[in-house]
Amino acid sequence: MAEHSLFGEVRRMVRTSGAVTGIAARVAGERLLGIKTDKASHASDLKAVLGSLKGPMMKVAQFLSTVPDALPEEYARELATLQSNAPPMGWSFVKRRMTSELGPDWQKHFAEFGQEAAAAASLGQVHKARLRDGTLVACKLQYPDMPSVVEADLKQLRLAMSLYQRLDRTLENSEVYEEMAARLREELDYTREAAHQRLYAFMLAGHDLVRVPRNIPELTTRRLLTMTWQEGRAILRRLEEDPPQEERNLYAAALFRAWYHPLYNYGVLHGDPHLGNYLVRPPSAHDPGGIALLDFGVIRVFSPRFIKGVIMLFEAIRDGDNDKAVVAFESWGFRGLSRETIMALKRWADFLYAPLLRDEVGPIQDLNDLQLGRRVAESVHKSLKEEAARTGQSVRIPREFPLMDRAAIGLGSAFTRLRARQNWHRMFLELIEGFDEATMAERQAAAMAAAGVPADDCVPASA
Repeated sequence: MAEHSLFGEVRRMVRTSGAVTGIAARVAGERLLGIKTDKASHASDLKAVLGSLKGPMMKVAQFLSTVPDALPEEYARELATLQSNAPPMGWSFVKRRMTSELGPDWQKHFAEFGQEAAAAASLGQVHKARLRDGTLVACKLQYPDMPSVVEADLKQLRLAMSLYQRLDRTLENSEVYEEMAARLREELDYTREAAHQRLYAFMLAGHDLVRVPRNIPELTTRRLLTMTWQEGRAILRRLEEDPPQEERNLYAAALFRAWYHPLYNYGVLHGDPHLGNYLVRPPSAHDPGGIALLDFGVIRVFSPRFIKGVIMLFEAIRDGDNDKAVVAFESWGFRGLSRETIMALKRWADFLYAPLLRDEVGPIQDLNDLQLGRRVAESVHKSLKEEAARTGQSVRIPREFPLMDRAAIGLGSAFTRLRARQNWHRMFLELIEGFDEATMAERQAAAMAAAGVPADDCVPASA
């Protein structure tokens, strides 16, 4: 590792280690020693520390805030509000970055280039520009020294997860860490994200409700991603205006299609359904409306065999077939499960698949009971904890699980915020109708080749 990267990693660890170990100390103090602390105050301080940092620690915090009982309620509530609002880097940084990526005459490519950042991301910032031919583009520039930042944050994440597991051995999370680490490291390579962008353009071609930016390959490097500019509005701002039900339903249909058409037809999942990763387009005389996808940094490719297991679990829940559920969970990567553990996991699956079983138009969940999902997850965790205490064996969470769960929870939250009403059952059946492993394998390979995704990026962990 280069010297400047080593120093960058050390600086990052100094800034974050206090926050991470502070959480661990307070959790340990409460659970083991009964020491009461001002968690609300510390959670607010923690949010301020993490929210001011550029990089993946904020994404990790957002992810952990969705995992029931991973952190005390006060921490989860504060971390759930984190957004990509780190202060932007100035014009001097922009000029250095553009020069290092495109050469000292980089400005010859642009008719205009905004000096102020138009948006902030976790690993970089976005500038609006215009090419010589008049095309509006977004240039995402990676922040300085991000590889060392990622490695420092991953060390803190490993420390936090290992400390937590010493306090609660219910779930064995080493593969969860490996999955998150792999995805975070992949996000550093913007040429990979450009390939994923092309992949999604290929998979969603002809779907008018979803727009995907067009990559500009000659202006894209590992640390610079240039794509066509997407018009639209932040979904929360549009909801503040109380749009009509038809428009809410339109956005829900677009989101459902954007996330699940690629999954059930190509085995490809967008693993980050954060509200900031897409814009909404209200319908107009010239636009049917829908969404525009913005970020393709967290993309997961699954084997057709795994997708078959996802569908099999739906069928097992629908038919009340516990034996089939066992086979499905094994295809997800769970191994050596007792019947008690299977029944606990099945309660999670019952909740997850419930909207897909009702052949009727309605919300994704009961809007009068928005805490149902959390209660189900806590109940499942309690049962798993009791089983772990009885057998002395933790439940190993497979690598395939975290992003699937995150996507389901994130999209369910978006559908709930929209107060969308759809026949989720028929939308899902349309996706899985005629599923065939061999056909998916051929379709997946063709899409990857068309998008120029390297072959070694296409090998899923479950293969």
